Amino acid sequence: MGSTISPFSKSELMPQEEKLEIQKQKGELFIGIPKEVFLQEKRICLTPDAVNALCNQGHQIVIESEAGKGANFSDQEYSDAGAKITYDQKEVFNCNIVLKVAPPTLEEIALMKPQSILFSTLQLKTQSVAYFDAIAAKKITAVAFDFIRDEQNQYPVVKSLSEIAGIASILIAAELMSNVHQGNGLLLGNIGGVPPTDVVILGAGTVGEFAARSALGLGATVKIFDNSITKLRHLQHTLGTLIYTSTIQPKTLVKALKRCDVAIGAIRGKTRSPILVTEEMVRGMKDGAIIVDVSIDRGGCFETSDLTSHNESTYTKHGVIHYCVPNIPSRYAKTASLSISNIFSPYLLNIAEEGGFENALKFDLSLRKGMYFYHGILTNKSVADWFNLPFRDINLLIL
Repeated sequence: MGSTISPFSKSELMPQEEKLEIQKQKGELFIGIPKEVFLQEKRICLTPDAVNALCNQGHQIVIESEAGKGANFSDQEYSDAGAKITYDQKEVFNCNIVLKVAPPTLEEIALMKPQSILFSTLQLKTQSVAYFDAIAAKKITAVAFDFIRDEQNQYPVVKSLSEIAGIASILIAAELMSNVHQGNGLLLGNIGGVPPTDVVILGAGTVGEFAARSALGLGATVKIFDNSITKLRHLQHTLGTLIYTSTIQPKTLVKALKRCDVAIGAIRGKTRSPILVTEEMVRGMKDGAIIVDVSIDRGGCFETSDLTSHNESTYTKHGVIHYCVPNIPSRYAKTASLSISNIFSPYLLNIAEEGGFENALKFDLSLRKGMYFYHGILTNKSVADWFNLPFRDINLLIL
């Protein structure tokens, strides 16, 4: 019989080394940060320290000149951190990843590269169908800060900015009460022998909680109204002290508003904030009392609330000083920028660690929750319902 020829070579029959999985190749990020053009938007997504951390990992960052000026970060600081400073807006939007605080304008979307990635807020209530058409036409993948949810199902960016807004509402009220600002000359706090300032807070969410913390810290008397017993209980537990809480009942609310020196509006509705305080209720408040309507970005919860700006922030109606500026965190642009940057930097580093955005998307559920466009396809049901547009499930697109 003839010898049988083995299908394997001698070397193939020898014991072989075990082949381990090849280590994932890190992705290099090419990030552009343009200067914000939206009125009174002073925040920036990354601080110089965050830029330094990213550049040290081999990533490239291009920043438009004076993009950090509103938050008191200079071009020199960003340059020293390793970023390239440019005066050419087109160069920034030519990067694969664009980071913005405010949503891009239609003109800015036109400058973006097709198939690029956008991280910004969405601010759904201010958008139009034209915005989504422009994103789709460029086949852009877009992630909204205000949609990103973490492992605890919390909205980290929204929560952080709400904390700032809550604290700021009390600081703003304290300023407006002083004689310098033509207030009633009361000090927001508690001085021996003088009755404490009376503060009413509508809403027991994050804004209400941090407003209450600040007011209590100054020694004010605080009353909190909300229709959620669960939120009111949670607030009493987290504040660590028993405070006056009540469901929203007209008679009780009218009595509290008549006595208060400061009223904070921090109620959010599904579409617009419900109007809880009528003009008649405002008319019954003290002369010189302060209203800070933090809910104004959703229409406001006081019937007398009208939109104001950081430049002309107040007006007086029925003897009551109204502060109705949307985007209060922008008033404290440096703190807000630090907060956004600290939340956002780990996401960028993780995207690079996973070998790029597409790979990160497969493992990072919070990124998927934050996404509303994937290569020009609408993937968010809230956006689709709001604008009556067709959408696709992101989980079916990336498998």
